[in-house]
Amino acid sequence: MVIAGLATLCLVLAVVPALAQVLYDNGPISGTVDAWTINYGFVVSDTFTLLNNSTVTGFDAGLWEFPGDTLLSLDWSVTAMEQGGTLYASGTASGKNLTDTFISSNKYGYNIDEISVTGLNVSLNPKTYWLNLANASVADGDPVYWDENAGVGCGGDDGKGGNCPSMPSENGLGTILSEAFTVNGGGGGGTTPEPDSFVLLASGVLAVAGLLRRNWL
Repeated sequence: MVIAGLATLCLVLAVVPALAQVLYDNGPISGTVDAWTINYGFVVSDTFTLLNNSTVTGFDAGLWEFPGDTLLSLDWSVTAMEQGGTLYASGTASGKNLTDTFISSNKYGYNIDEISVTGLNVSLNPKTYWLNLANASVADGDPVYWDENAGVGCGGDDGKGGNCPSMPSENGLGTILSEAFTVNGGGGGGTTPEPDSFVLLASGVLAVAGLLRRNWL
């Protein structure tokens, strides 16, 4: 029973990382440079490139918010062109599909938060798309801003950022510097989780189980 349980645990551990795969990485949250309004009628768009057929299950993004504010809802869409063209998917993230995590406060007096949008199920082919964010909502109706990191630290070197940094824009201004976000999912859009570490883990656990079995016998 113990050996079977350990084997099952190995299989579970091998599956978990695949569920949390980063398909595209445009770099970490900065919180120090600038940010762009994603409510009050403004739409901010950034490109992301998938390297293989993929299923997008969500995305993370860095936001600037007024102290005390928590994001309640956010409109998102994935399109073929900047804020337009073919619409591949869209929706409003809220409730259990939207989390807002405080990171720090910056020198301008804003809270820097990371939001996570989950629960998506968007099948996409390998190509470049636009992620558009708009209509961010907080209880007090304050402005909400998408953190600009200019693509510094984007994932191009680790296989998770094809064509990064992104090509970004704002609907009232046009071209801007790119924002902090990752696109998450499965299907091999970025690097595939290394299998070697799971094999080693499984081998080690099973070896220990074998020793225990011999001792019991």
